[in-house]
Amino acid sequence: MGHRTVEFNASPRPTLGVEWEMVLVDRHSRDVASRAAEVLETVDREPSATGARVTKELLRNTLEVVTGVCDTVPEIAEDLTESLASVRRVTDPLGLDLMCAGTHPFARWDEQLVTPDERYAELLERTQWWGRQMLIWGVHVHVGVNSVHKVLPILNTLLNHYPHLQALSASSPYWNGFDTGYASNRAQMFQQLPTAGLPFQFGTWKEFEGYVDDMFVTGVIDSLSDVRWDIRPSPHFGTIEVRVCDGTPSLRELRALTAFIHCLVVHLDARLEAGEHLPTMPPWHVQENKWRASRYGLEAEIIVDAAGRERLVTDDLDEWLNRLEPVARQLDCADDLAVVAQIPRHGASYQRQRATYDAARARGDEHPLRDVVDSLVAEMRQG
Repeated sequence: MGHRTVEFNASPRPTLGVEWEMVLVDRHSRDVASRAAEVLETVDREPSATGARVTKELLRNTLEVVTGVCDTVPEIAEDLTESLASVRRVTDPLGLDLMCAGTHPFARWDEQLVTPDERYAELLERTQWWGRQMLIWGVHVHVGVNSVHKVLPILNTLLNHYPHLQALSASSPYWNGFDTGYASNRAQMFQQLPTAGLPFQFGTWKEFEGYVDDMFVTGVIDSLSDVRWDIRPSPHFGTIEVRVCDGTPSLRELRALTAFIHCLVVHLDARLEAGEHLPTMPPWHVQENKWRASRYGLEAEIIVDAAGRERLVTDDLDEWLNRLEPVARQLDCADDLAVVAQIPRHGASYQRQRATYDAARARGDEHPLRDVVDSLVAEMRQG
């Protein structure tokens, strides 16, 4: 075991931060547009009290909108709405639309341009074909944790809720013009990168530090941000960062998922405070749940405890939403949490995309996947 220490800058309150990746779409072709640099150049010149909230990503077709440190979901929404408006002031005149989903229905991965950046160049040199395939988008939610000793217990138990979050947010059924048969193809693809995928379930922070030390010593990572787990500690920010969700098409759904994550972390924290031992599941159950949720979405039968009991993910979700209601009121996100229950009723994004495709085909549309892009662009615009 190494002796590297990883300082966790604990957050006094359960603060929130969101990173929302979105893709630029050409208004005419509906394909992705590699024009992020152009957009960023102009957006950056617009003064804002809080500085740059829109950043570059690996691919030149991608923008990432990042919030400041917030306390509530309504604050997050206000922050994102403001940033989005400043982006649209630039993209609208350029003939560009914004879209967010786990994947673009028909864009070709092999035609994408990479953002000039040493770190990205190195990533692609190393990961080759798989790295170039990363034409995928996600949403990352940070929740502040007030003690380093709580981070791993909360993280390990959050893994029990992996399938709920994946199923609710799944928005990547199509890839390169094909229906993959998965609700979230993104989940399967992203884990091909080294250090991506499910986190290890460490019992103590010292064990985590030992892992980090080993990764540095053996040259697997150059910085802590190279650990690309689906849920990870973010020591610099003093948060747990939940990276499970596929790109979320609308602010309404993003608010709902953020509320669900915020409530879960605060609920688990309270149970730790009360001296409770949080339930976990063996890694093989967690892994199976990830696969089931990414394949079957809201129709997944998931494993809900270490004893191997199974339930339909939506049944288990309903029970959790009831349990979290008081927490949501305390965190000022009761309305947003209530929207989570509506997602299965109205269809998750992967279901809506397939319905749009089927309807377009039934009309005899020559390019039904373009209709899918149109529907995603419209959802983003309507919020």
